[in-house]
Amino acid sequence: MPSVDTAATKALEEASATEKGRSAAVLVHDGPLRQTILALKAGQTLAEHNSPPAASMYVLNGRVRVTGQDQSEIAAGEIVALTHVRHGVEALEDSVFLLTTVTSQTGDSHGEAPGAPRA
Repeated sequence: MPSVDTAATKALEEASATEKGRSAAVLVHDGPLRQTILALKAGQTLAEHNSPPAASMYVLNGRVRVTGQDQSEIAAGEIVALTHVRHGVEALEDSVFLLTTVTSQTGDSHGEAPGAPRA
């Protein structure tokens, strides 16, 4: 099982060593679930993009601004659900965050099998 702290440290080191000032590594990939560590050096951005069906961002280090939704600044220790609108991310400080995404939804209820009859 990967250590989130170790992955965060490594991601920030890798971001610091690249010209683009960013790094990403998938920690968990289980069907539609993905958890990815992303690191951005201060001033670096992720261009606007569409959200998957469900996503959250937990900032481990630093502070980021998310464009295109209500809560724009997220600091270390804060978690936020990402809205279903186009959004981008800008690092206000050297930052590392855990992005959790669900890339497809097979049922309306947790644990419901696809196509299962409803009560």
